Amino acid sequence: MLSSLLRYSQPAHIAKVSLLFNKRLVLPIFIIVLLAFETARPIVLGALSDAFFQVSVFVAATLLIYYFLVDKIPQLNLNYLSAKSPILEIIMASILGALPGCGGAIIVVTQFTKKQASFASVVAVLTATMGDAAFLLLAKEPLTAVIIITMGVGVGIASGVAVHLIHKPDFCVPQRVNKVEEEALHVSRAFSVSRKVWKLCLLPSLVIALAIAFNFDMAPFENIIIWLGAILCLFAVSVWALSSKGVSYKDITCEEGECDPPSKLTRVLQDTHFVTAWVVASFLLYELSTAYLGLDLAMWFKDYAIYAPLVAILVGLLPGCGPQIVVTTLYLQGVVPFSALAANAVANDGDALFPAIALAPRAALFATFYSAVPAFIVGYGLFYFSLE
Repeated sequence: MLSSLLRYSQPAHIAKVSLLFNKRLVLPIFIIVLLAFETARPIVLGALSDAFFQVSVFVAATLLIYYFLVDKIPQLNLNYLSAKSPILEIIMASILGALPGCGGAIIVVTQFTKKQASFASVVAVLTATMGDAAFLLLAKEPLTAVIIITMGVGVGIASGVAVHLIHKPDFCVPQRVNKVEEEALHVSRAFSVSRKVWKLCLLPSLVIALAIAFNFDMAPFENIIIWLGAILCLFAVSVWALSSKGVSYKDITCEEGECDPPSKLTRVLQDTHFVTAWVVASFLLYELSTAYLGLDLAMWFKDYAIYAPLVAILVGLLPGCGPQIVVTTLYLQGVVPFSALAANAVANDGDALFPAIALAPRAALFATFYSAVPAFIVGYGLFYFSLE
């Protein structure tokens, strides 16, 4: 599979495309090196599989649905809503953020970097999102999940409106062409392989991902699922790495209806591969730190109960959904109080923070701060005015 990617990543009429100086190759090479160590292999395989089935599949599916709906219903486009009323845009962003998973939040962040959404909508969506932890909560305690999600929408709208009154819509928008747009101009033929693989694997992968998210018993197929997810995840990261530099899109002959501008599927895969790479890096960092540095969040919450909402907020500020899933799991196990869960849900920016950091780091910093303020109010409000 990797040899096919290398073959397709360079058009025949372009002779000089060097992979030796491609910094993105560090990630897949690092993963392969880790897999060579027997002690690290189970951790890496688990992290890769989790990244694929907990994030990549849902991001790809959400983006496909969104692009389809926007084509059919232009009124759902944030640009359109903003022209009608900034409040409508903020409400729509909060609703997208409330969708289980991180796909809705990633859509808004991506549109912001393309100057198609306001900074207020970014704050609203990041405040409203609970990320992949929402699936776990829906499966175990659906009523609690509905309460948290509804609260997130309300707090997201309030935060977005407040930020709209403080900042202009284009606050912190990157001035240069963002990496997502640059990728559209440097689509390599690795995507020829990638499109075929995703068309074949997306639907069955989505079925598996939903089964895992809703806590169905997958134990009989555990090893198969881990290896399948790890292989597909490594494939996505490899495509991302190999397509970072290439020929200009105008130099590629249109094939299979794939002409300028890129198709919806190509745009979906560009964003999905990009997010997958960042998520994999985060998952590996977290899992390896837990395994080799003894990171124990459960002990923190038990020893310092009064600081539980604050710790949950600090965990929520970490990019990615892995730590947030840990907090939700600890809540379901009775380790952390509801106030900490609520604080984490509001502070949690999920995997959408990865593209925000990469494409608009200043906006990511401000948005993270703005989501932390209501998280502190909600967390400690519930802590002091409840029976916890």
